Amino acid sequence: MTTPQPLPESGADLLEHLLGSLLADFRFWFERGELLLDLCPDQVMAAADRRRLRERLRQATLELAAASSLRQAAPVPMAVGLDAMAPWHQLVVEVWSLARRLRHQQIPLPQLSWPEPPQFRG
Repeated sequence: MTTPQPLPESGADLLEHLLGSLLADFRFWFERGELLLDLCPDQVMAAADRRRLRERLRQATLELAAASSLRQAAPVPMAVGLDAMAPWHQLVVEVWSLARRLRHQQIPLPQLSWPEPPQFRG
């Protein structure tokens, strides 16, 4: 059982926590997608499609790292635009779809290991 975390004291703290949690989720699912692609046979997804998805996941991971670095370097809390996050969300949906297709083919998937949620800094 986890200990309840204190509520943020300001809107800035809330923004930092929610956005930090969201970015951590994206990171988790991008890594999970790479792992699923390693397990994916040709009957589930063609090799060329796997290469394209892997490249998109790697590009999104670089974009995510850049956005996270900019957030941490900023002197005040900052958001990430929805136009930047929409393609990341689409990739997460594709990872979920790949997992569903692998399960449908009865390919054993590694156990999910959820990361700890980010702590409030406030």
